[in-house]
Amino acid sequence: MNTPSSRPLGARSKLRAFFLAHIGEVLEADTLRTVAGGISEWARRIRELRTEEGYLILTHNDRADLKPGQYLLETPKPQPAFAREISKETRAYVLDRNGFTCQMCGAVAGEPHPYDPSRKTRLHLGHIIDKSLGGSDEASNLRAICSVCNEGASNITPTRPDLQKLLVQVRRASVADQLEVLAWLQKKFHHAKQN
Repeated sequence: MNTPSSRPLGARSKLRAFFLAHIGEVLEADTLRTVAGGISEWARRIRELRTEEGYLILTHNDRADLKPGQYLLETPKPQPAFAREISKETRAYVLDRNGFTCQMCGAVAGEPHPYDPSRKTRLHLGHIIDKSLGGSDEASNLRAICSVCNEGASNITPTRPDLQKLLVQVRRASVADQLEVLAWLQKKFHHAKQN
């Protein structure tokens, strides 16, 4: 029988303990991934420590002297934290609205990830305007984002390409790539009515 003291620690607990043991030290992503047990969602657990538990874990988005992939906990005292308030209904709505496709890289849920084919694409919900910057949990401020993009997306608000930029990119592509785009669009919108 597992007692609370004999149960193995989860990734979030391991990361919390490691940060608290290394206050004021710059910690590298590879080290934190190892501390979390090598799980793919280690960065998500760090964001939960920030948003749900209130730990001021800083990244390059917060301090110019930190490089991408570096983290720093300045103080052991947590700040007021945000509660997780996204309902299952909102989650289902946003994923469906976004076509079960990552809004940053275009990866589709369940398919091999284009940047890491050894991993199947897993989608999460990401804030367009991060909660730490005042963003809400409303569907209009949420988007589908894959775990690969989510690992480096905290506090980033990328803009979608407008029609003109998108057309320029498609026109610059090879004929073979343009035909792939056409096939993908036809598959995606096969049910749309023709006017």
